[in-house]
Amino acid sequence: MRTRPQAQGLFPIAVMLLLVGLTFWLQQAVMTKESRSDTLLRHDPDFIVDNFTVRRFSPAGDLQHTLVASRMVHYPDDDTSVASEPRVTFLKGPRPTRLTAKQALIAADAREVELIGSVRGVREATASDPEIVFTSDRLTIFPDDELARTATAVTVTQGASVIRGVGLEADNKTQTYQLDSQVSATIEKKNPRR
Repeated sequence: MRTRPQAQGLFPIAVMLLLVGLTFWLQQAVMTKESRSDTLLRHDPDFIVDNFTVRRFSPAGDLQHTLVASRMVHYPDDDTSVASEPRVTFLKGPRPTRLTAKQALIAADAREVELIGSVRGVREATASDPEIVFTSDRLTIFPDDELARTATAVTVTQGASVIRGVGLEADNKTQTYQLDSQVSATIEKKNPRR
């Protein structure tokens, strides 16, 4: 009968060791979670820049395009930036093109910029042609390729001519616009020369 009291005495010690082990494990689990940074899981900015300008030059040193905005906020979790009141200018060719919007979402590599809200593009007039203005709610531009695309409604005006449609691809290099669907137009007749 002496062995029985010893076994009964070991049970509380075993329970206490189990509780100590669980407490230690719980403490380690909590400390590991606290020490891990959750900044990559949150969409918090890591820097903000006010009144900035970005200029892109060709290999020959010619200014190709600029991006100016009142504010840019960068987010490290997806390496994107949001620009407020962006103004993009393409300077190549005889007719510079200027784009404005309420906001721009800039991809990590800056090869894609999505303009959002009251998007307006203006291609300057020449001696023989009036300026071309197009408007839309969204426009994705590819600055290096000088291309712009949207799947939303678009209005293009040149002088008294007005063209409306859904979807647009604009190529600044070839200075062409292509509307995708639901196109309607009122074209101004040019006066023949006498």
